[in-house]
Amino acid sequence: MSTVVLDTDRPVAYSEQHSEQLTEINQKLDLVAQSLSVLSAQVNYLMERAEIERQRQQMWDDLFADLKPVLNDMYAATEEQLSEMQQFVTLDDILELVKRLARNTRTLNEMLDLLESAHDFIKDASPLTKDMMTEATDRLAELERKGYFGFARQSFYVVDQIVTSFSEEDVRQLGDNIVLILNTVKALTQPQMMTLLNNLTRGFHEAEAEAQAGRLEIGYLALLRKLRDPEVRRGLAITLETLRRVSAQSPK
Repeated sequence: MSTVVLDTDRPVAYSEQHSEQLTEINQKLDLVAQSLSVLSAQVNYLMERAEIERQRQQMWDDLFADLKPVLNDMYAATEEQLSEMQQFVTLDDILELVKRLARNTRTLNEMLDLLESAHDFIKDASPLTKDMMTEATDRLAELERKGYFGFARQSFYVVDQIVTSFSEEDVRQLGDNIVLILNTVKALTQPQMMTLLNNLTRGFHEAEAEAQAGRLEIGYLALLRKLRDPEVRRGLAITLETLRRVSAQSPK
């Protein structure tokens, strides 16, 4: 009788091989699932971008639809204005202007530099100018309060009266005698003459007041008695001597 030998290690090896295959299949399935997840995320991203682009395109379409009537009106108005200006400005004129602007670019830049410098100067000088204007206004107000402007207005009135009262010949004669007039004024403004004029004026007013009050004696005897006063005789002597000298200097 033959003896059959059973291989007890084969089922174990087969089971291990089957387990490894299942593990490998599971790993591949996991990789496929991850790839599908990444692909799904990319598809979602592309769908979101497509939706954003669609909304953006829709926004531009709506904006263009809203602006189209306005642009048409602007084009029509521009065409109308250009047709009205055609008799004054032509395309050649515009081209010539562009050429001149191109040729004078440096000049325009220099003018702009000057304008900027002037703007900066005005900007820097504005506080100082404001202070000067405030001070000038206060000064003018003070002069007005003191009466300078009123005096100037009345001076113009005096000058107007002089101009309307004297003829050209009178002014010429005044010019011929201006030296004599100034010398006379100079002599009259000396302290002695000013004192004399003041004394004469005051004495005249005092005598006039006594005459009006009835205290001034005007009889011959009273006059003769006054001649006994040394001051009266001195005054008469000075007066007579003055008259003599004036008469001697007068033309014969």
